[in-house]
Amino acid sequence: MTNKPCVGIDVSKKFLDVYVEGDQESTRVANNPEGIAQLVEQMKMVEPKLIAMEATGGYERRAAKAFSEAGFPVAIVNPTRVRRFAQAIGVLAKTDKIDAKMIARYARVADPEPNYRQDPILEQLAACTERRRQLVTQLTAEKNRLSTTPDCVLEDVQEHIDFLVRKIEAIEANIQSLISQQPELRAKAEIIDSIPGIGIVTASTLVAEFPELGTINRQKIAALAGLAPFNKDSGAKKGKRKIFGGRAAIRAPLYMAAMSAAKHNPVIKPFYQSLIKRGKLEKVAFTACMRKLLVIANALVRKGEAWQFSPQ
Repeated sequence: MTNKPCVGIDVSKKFLDVYVEGDQESTRVANNPEGIAQLVEQMKMVEPKLIAMEATGGYERRAAKAFSEAGFPVAIVNPTRVRRFAQAIGVLAKTDKIDAKMIARYARVADPEPNYRQDPILEQLAACTERRRQLVTQLTAEKNRLSTTPDCVLEDVQEHIDFLVRKIEAIEANIQSLISQQPELRAKAEIIDSIPGIGIVTASTLVAEFPELGTINRQKIAALAGLAPFNKDSGAKKGKRKIFGGRAAIRAPLYMAAMSAAKHNPVIKPFYQSLIKRGKLEKVAFTACMRKLLVIANALVRKGEAWQFSPQ
């Protein structure tokens, strides 16, 4: 164990419960600018190895940003993994104080990489892509209602659909504007977009949600996306491999891209067909295609080269 402690913070809408390794008890501050400023000053004295916080639907962002701007390494960790870690070491009780301590212990054992975005453009891109997903979900729901909507409200539903379409187009234009502001992001998006089957929406999502793209190996990139299949074998029993965890936000657009690539991409198409011939379920085959597309994108971004296909 290094001299520098890990810090675990359990986040709620109103409070931040903070546990510093080596302390007897956790402390609590308000999850507001004043409480966060107080906590930043405390961290300057602690000099932590890592500040770990669970993803809590956005309530962690303000504190994470403040820590990052103050120069502290910040990791946003998966709540499910922290909870299973606690259960594995026999801690079944769950309170805010206990959770803060478990997050700190998880950070020490798992040693996650600092992963909070510091780039304001990337933060805005992530917010815009998330908002686009929300609008698309609403649009899909409204379109599904059309076939069963009574005539008296049909016009209202159609007007809402038209409104949502305009909002989605506007936010997509905003995403492109943000990407164009940074040559590095624009070049990355153009490289990803050059891959047959991947469109600008998927490329933009990958740029926003996957800043690691092009910087790590294929195994890690697949695991981060939640597309790496895990074995489930025991003795003579060979269980089905399944994917788990990762960044769900990128899997929906990647799935649509895989469906297109299975028809038009000269590398993905034969790969998909070979999987189907071997008896793989269509969903399993598309998942494998998603993983292969992501690996290709990762390799091209690392090289700084657009898609080029040379048949053997």
